[in-house]
Amino acid sequence: MAAKLHDPPRRPRADEQLARRPLLRPSRVDRITDLIGNTPLVRLHHIEAACPGVELWAKCEFSNPAGSVKDRPARRIIQDALERGDLEGRRLMDSTSGNTGIAYSMVGAALGVPVTLVMPENVSVPRKQVTAAYGTELIFSDPMEGSDGAILLAQKLVAEHPDRYYYPNQYANPSNPLAHYHGTAVEIWQQTQGRVSHFVTGIGTSGTVVGTSRRLHELGRTTGRHVTCIGMQPDDGMHGLEGLKHLPSSLVPAIYDPSVLDETIWMTTEDGWDMTERLGEEEGLFVGHSSGANVAAALRVGARLHKRGERGVVVTVLCDRGDRYFTPLKWERHYVW
Repeated sequence: MAAKLHDPPRRPRADEQLARRPLLRPSRVDRITDLIGNTPLVRLHHIEAACPGVELWAKCEFSNPAGSVKDRPARRIIQDALERGDLEGRRLMDSTSGNTGIAYSMVGAALGVPVTLVMPENVSVPRKQVTAAYGTELIFSDPMEGSDGAILLAQKLVAEHPDRYYYPNQYANPSNPLAHYHGTAVEIWQQTQGRVSHFVTGIGTSGTVVGTSRRLHELGRTTGRHVTCIGMQPDDGMHGLEGLKHLPSSLVPAIYDPSVLDETIWMTTEDGWDMTERLGEEEGLFVGHSSGANVAAALRVGARLHKRGERGVVVTVLCDRGDRYFTPLKWERHYVW
């Protein structure tokens, strides 16, 4: 029934108020960790041209101060540990394939928390150098054992030196998905004004996909509709999409909750790398290969909707910048006296 002129105005529902709330990045902060989050959403006009009627959007997580989506869980994990007193007299020790290590290192430096990290020896040189630049202690694991080998070595060292190390275990720490439940998902809802119909992203620790999907499902239900949430995995255990997990051949993270996912998309390394190149050449977005794989998955979702004659607003994540995967140029400093 249409509202009459004398009817009182309807008060916006809580979800509507959330969607209308402006999302602003601060212009002045007390410390660098306050700049984490509130990342921009960019529309992929050229990529989405293949699926008319469907909008493709990507969350620019490379805008975080340490350059990746992992800034969010690193801050939440460390802040929660500090509040519990878990870090008193101990160093933070965790395993990482790169981005989480850089994020831990930045947050640790900003908050005065010493950090020790275990990472596979074959992670990219820039990741090693950037992490070390924050004063982090690095321990390298067998490159042939990948991220799982780093996990096992970190657990071994913590067991041998429990008084020296605090082990947050990003793969089992509820603060990881909570960072996205309270941050990433709410931002996506606000930035799309509640119009998001699909969310898709790759699975690494699974914190991003689990936390974001769980909250988007809840927010969608407040409007009486369903937000489809999709996880993306490499299609082979010996893949080249750094930071992503092929769960059938990996240790499954304890925080992984398949019940929040409506579907899984399997991605080839080639398709992920090809889309990474397209993003640079067609959208001006120089990002890493996991980001390319995320967008390739989002495009598959968009193509499927277009084929069925449906419209949609598909959101994915640009995890980090592409320069993190380059071997740096050698240079020499020259002094003039």
